[in-house]
Amino acid sequence: MPHLPTFRSDDSFTQRSFRRWVDTRPLSDLHRYELVGGRLVMTPPAGWLHASVGHRIGVFLGEHVRRHKLGIVFDSSVGYDLPSGDTLEPDVSFVSHERFDATPPARPDDFLRAVPNLVVEVLSPSTAQRDRTEKKALYEQHGVDEYWIVDGHDRAVTVFSLGPHGFDGGRTIIAGTVRSRVLPKLRVPVVKLFER
Repeated sequence: MPHLPTFRSDDSFTQRSFRRWVDTRPLSDLHRYELVGGRLVMTPPAGWLHASVGHRIGVFLGEHVRRHKLGIVFDSSVGYDLPSGDTLEPDVSFVSHERFDATPPARPDDFLRAVPNLVVEVLSPSTAQRDRTEKKALYEQHGVDEYWIVDGHDRAVTVFSLGPHGFDGGRTIIAGTVRSRVLPKLRVPVVKLFER
Protein backbone atom coordinates (compact mmCIF):
# COMPACT_ATOMS: atom_id res chain seq x y z
CA MET A 1 0.00 0.00 0.00
CA PRO A 2 1.53 3.37 -0.98
CA HIS A 3 2.16 5.96 1.72
CA LEU A 4 -0.26 8.87 1.81
CA PRO A 5 1.36 12.24 1.14
CA THR A 6 1.48 15.14 3.52
CA PHE A 7 -1.51 17.45 3.04
CA ARG A 8 -1.36 21.25 3.49
CA SER A 9 -4.60 23.22 3.74
CA ASP A 10 -5.51 26.32 1.75
CA ASP A 11 -7.31 27.83 4.75
CA SER A 12 -5.47 30.07 7.23
CA PHE A 13 -5.44 29.34 10.97
CA THR A 14 -4.19 31.06 14.09
CA GLN A 15 -2.86 28.92 16.92
CA ARG A 16 -6.17 29.45 18.73
CA SER A 17 -8.37 28.48 15.77
CA PHE A 18 -6.05 25.56 15.00
CA ARG A 19 -6.48 24.26 18.55
CA ARG A 20 -10.26 24.56 18.32
CA TRP A 21 -10.20 22.68 14.99
CA VAL A 22 -7.96 19.91 16.41
CA ASP A 23 -10.30 19.50 19.40
CA THR A 24 -13.21 18.76 17.02
CA ARG A 25 -11.46 15.85 15.27
CA PRO A 26 -13.17 12.47 15.80
CA LEU A 27 -11.34 9.86 17.87
CA SER A 28 -11.10 7.68 14.77
CA ASP A 29 -8.83 10.27 13.08
CA LEU A 30 -5.29 8.91 13.45
CA HIS A 31 -3.57 11.62 11.42
CA ARG A 32 -1.17 14.12 12.97
CA TYR A 33 -1.73 17.83 12.49
CA GLU A 34 0.66 20.76 12.73
CA LEU A 35 0.33 24.46 11.98
CA VAL A 36 3.07 25.87 9.75
CA GLY A 37 2.93 29.34 8.26
CA GLY A 38 -0.75 29.62 9.16
CA ARG A 39 -1.61 26.47 7.19
CA LEU A 40 -2.76 23.14 8.56
CA VAL A 41 -0.34 20.31 7.72
CA MET A 42 -1.61 16.74 8.00
CA THR A 43 0.57 13.65 7.95
CA PRO A 44 -0.73 10.09 7.88
CA PRO A 45 0.07 7.52 10.57
CA ALA A 46 3.61 6.19 10.39
CA GLY A 47 4.69 2.59 9.98
CA TRP A 48 5.88 0.18 12.65
CA LEU A 49 9.61 0.95 12.18
CA HIS A 50 9.03 4.66 12.83
CA ALA A 51 6.97 3.89 15.93
CA SER A 52 9.46 1.36 17.30
CA VAL A 53 12.48 3.64 16.85
CA GLY A 54 10.63 6.65 18.27
CA HIS A 55 9.60 4.65 21.32
CA ARG A 56 13.15 3.43 21.97
CA ILE A 57 14.54 6.95 21.77
CA GLY A 58 11.85 8.15 24.16
CA VAL A 59 12.79 5.39 26.62
CA PHE A 60 16.53 6.20 26.46
CA LEU A 61 15.94 9.93 26.89
CA GLY A 62 13.18 9.52 29.46
CA GLU A 63 15.15 7.21 31.75
CA HIS A 64 18.23 9.46 31.59
CA VAL A 65 16.30 12.69 32.21
CA ARG A 66 14.31 11.14 35.06
CA ARG A 67 17.40 9.64 36.72
CA HIS A 68 19.21 12.99 36.68
CA LYS A 69 16.08 15.10 37.35
CA LEU A 70 16.72 17.32 34.33
CA GLY A 71 13.23 18.05 33.02
CA ILE A 72 10.53 16.25 31.03
CA VAL A 73 10.63 14.03 27.92
CA PHE A 74 7.54 14.07 25.71
CA ASP A 75 6.32 11.72 23.01
CA SER A 76 4.74 12.70 19.70
CA SER A 77 1.39 13.58 21.23
CA VAL A 78 2.51 16.96 22.64
CA GLY A 79 2.05 20.16 20.66
CA TYR A 80 4.37 23.16 20.91
CA ASP A 81 2.91 26.62 20.25
CA LEU A 82 6.01 28.43 19.01
CA PRO A 83 6.42 32.24 19.13
CA SER A 84 6.23 32.44 15.31
CA GLY A 85 2.60 31.24 15.38
CA ASP A 86 3.53 27.73 14.23
CA THR A 87 2.48 24.66 16.21
CA LEU A 88 4.68 21.59 15.84
CA GLU A 89 4.44 18.04 17.16
CA PRO A 90 7.91 16.43 17.23
CA ASP A 91 8.31 12.67 17.59
CA VAL A 92 10.29 13.00 20.84
CA SER A 93 11.33 16.12 22.74
CA PHE A 94 13.03 17.19 25.95
CA VAL A 95 12.25 20.36 27.91
CA SER A 96 14.44 21.31 30.87
CA HIS A 97 12.84 22.27 34.17
CA GLU A 98 14.00 25.85 33.60
CA ARG A 99 12.28 26.20 30.23
CA PHE A 100 9.12 24.47 31.39
CA ASP A 101 8.87 26.60 34.52
CA ALA A 102 9.46 29.82 32.56
CA THR A 103 6.20 29.31 30.61
CA PRO A 104 4.14 26.71 32.48
CA PRO A 105 0.88 25.66 30.85
CA ALA A 106 -2.26 26.87 32.62
CA ARG A 107 -4.11 23.57 32.09
CA PRO A 108 -2.96 19.98 31.54
CA ASP A 109 -4.55 19.88 28.07
CA ASP A 110 -2.78 23.04 26.81
CA PHE A 111 -0.11 22.91 24.14
CA LEU A 112 3.31 23.89 25.50
CA ARG A 113 4.62 27.39 24.87
CA ALA A 114 8.16 26.40 25.87
CA VAL A 115 10.79 25.87 23.18
CA PRO A 116 12.22 22.36 23.64
CA ASN A 117 15.92 21.99 24.40
CA LEU A 118 16.17 18.85 22.26
CA VAL A 119 13.94 17.60 19.44
CA VAL A 120 14.00 14.22 17.68
CA GLU A 121 12.26 13.55 14.38
CA VAL A 122 12.15 9.98 13.04
CA LEU A 123 12.00 9.98 9.25
CA SER A 124 9.09 8.39 7.41
CA PRO A 125 8.30 8.55 3.69
CA SER A 126 5.63 11.21 4.23
CA THR A 127 7.70 13.45 6.56
CA ALA A 128 11.37 13.06 5.59
CA GLN A 129 11.54 16.12 3.34
CA ARG A 130 9.78 18.38 5.86
CA ASP A 131 11.88 17.06 8.76
CA ARG A 132 15.11 17.84 6.88
CA THR A 133 14.09 21.30 5.68
CA GLU A 134 11.00 23.14 6.91
CA LYS A 135 10.87 21.74 10.45
CA LYS A 136 14.65 21.91 10.88
CA ALA A 137 14.52 25.62 9.94
CA LEU A 138 11.71 26.28 12.44
CA TYR A 139 13.54 24.48 15.25
CA GLU A 140 16.68 26.47 14.45
CA GLN A 141 14.76 29.77 14.29
CA HIS A 142 13.22 29.21 17.72
CA GLY A 143 16.41 28.21 19.51
CA VAL A 144 16.10 24.45 19.89
CA ASP A 145 19.59 23.61 21.19
CA GLU A 146 19.85 20.20 19.55
CA TYR A 147 18.00 18.45 16.73
CA TRP A 148 18.26 14.74 15.94
CA ILE A 149 17.10 13.30 12.63
CA VAL A 150 16.79 9.53 12.90
CA ASP A 151 16.71 7.39 9.77
CA GLY A 152 15.44 3.89 10.56
CA HIS A 153 16.02 2.58 7.03
CA ASP A 154 19.70 3.64 6.95
CA ARG A 155 20.08 3.00 10.70
CA ALA A 156 21.64 6.42 11.26
CA VAL A 157 21.23 9.37 13.61
CA THR A 158 22.26 12.87 12.54
CA VAL A 159 22.72 15.36 15.37
CA PHE A 160 22.62 19.12 14.74
CA SER A 161 23.79 21.47 17.50
CA LEU A 162 22.80 25.12 17.72
CA GLY A 163 25.60 27.67 17.65
CA PRO A 164 25.76 31.46 17.30
CA HIS A 165 24.98 31.21 13.57
CA GLY A 166 22.32 28.48 13.72
CA PHE A 167 22.63 24.72 13.47
CA ASP A 168 26.02 23.29 12.60
CA GLY A 169 26.48 20.92 9.64
CA GLY A 170 25.49 17.95 11.76
CA ARG A 171 27.28 14.75 12.56
CA THR A 172 25.90 11.40 11.43
CA ILE A 173 26.38 8.38 13.65
CA ILE A 174 25.93 4.91 12.12
CA ALA A 175 27.91 2.92 14.69
CA GLY A 176 29.00 3.43 18.25
CA THR A 177 27.24 5.87 20.55
CA VAL A 178 25.09 8.95 20.09
CA ARG A 179 26.18 11.74 22.43
CA SER A 180 24.36 14.93 23.22
CA ARG A 181 25.62 18.42 24.07
CA VAL A 182 22.26 19.15 25.73
CA LEU A 183 22.44 15.98 27.84
CA PRO A 184 26.22 15.50 28.18
CA LYS A 185 26.06 12.31 30.30
CA LEU A 186 23.67 10.57 27.87
CA ARG A 187 25.03 7.64 25.87
CA VAL A 188 22.75 5.97 23.31
CA PRO A 189 24.18 2.93 21.47
CA VAL A 190 23.01 3.28 17.87
CA VAL A 191 22.53 -0.47 17.48
CA LYS A 192 20.02 -0.49 20.36
CA LEU A 193 17.76 2.03 18.58
CA PHE A 194 17.24 -0.23 15.58
CA GLU A 195 16.97 -3.67 17.19
CA ARG A 196 13.84 -5.68 16.48
